[in-house]
Amino acid sequence: MGRGPSIEGRKNAEDARRGKIFTKLIREITVAARNGADPATNARLRIAIDKALSSNMAKDTIERAVKRGSGADGADDMQELRYEGYGPSGVALIIDAMTDNPVRTVADVRHALSKHGGNLGTSGSVAFQFARVGQIILDTSAPGAEDKVLEIALDAGADDVLAEGARTTVLVAAEHFEAVRKALADAGVQPLEADVVMRPGNRVAVTDEVAQTLTDLLDWLDELDDVQDVYHNAALPD
Repeated sequence: MGRGPSIEGRKNAEDARRGKIFTKLIREITVAARNGADPATNARLRIAIDKALSSNMAKDTIERAVKRGSGADGADDMQELRYEGYGPSGVALIIDAMTDNPVRTVADVRHALSKHGGNLGTSGSVAFQFARVGQIILDTSAPGAEDKVLEIALDAGADDVLAEGARTTVLVAAEHFEAVRKALADAGVQPLEADVVMRPGNRVAVTDEVAQTLTDLLDWLDELDDVQDVYHNAALPD
């Protein structure tokens, strides 16, 4: 009879996954801090710090990343890069990366796409299918929670509120994201996720086979140290 992974093995795998998440969060904080070390006046930094805190990152780790990005603690040579391309069956992809070695990064991204039936496109080839918007996802399974979120979000300047099952998604223009997030927080409504993302205007249906290949590609890209975020326009099953 086969044995499953040991407790130690599972812990090591979890530690590795957590380390990778922290690396990406630190990188985002560092780059965001280039535009100012005060999260009160730097919305991108505020979002990055909120994500780090929600992942239980230590405050001193966050502070070191802010200092590094703002130039107070040595130079930072990270570059922000955006790749546009296609996944299996022509699914549109936007891949955001941060790297100190663009040659390595583009080679890794190109290899990942080609292994899954995709390819890199030129700048602007798919970006027109996406919009930069604030997206706040909340658990609204409690009685009356959905109506409460709807009222608060719209009053604070949200553009749309989409309810689906026990979750509600609030969509808001990027420049109003912080105001809506704060209004919800002040009312005691804490989000499951809150970020400014590239959201597709329309999602395209894909077969189960394409969905599986795309999921494998997304997992592959997520494992790349230089890749921060990946957006696509496929309608994947839950």
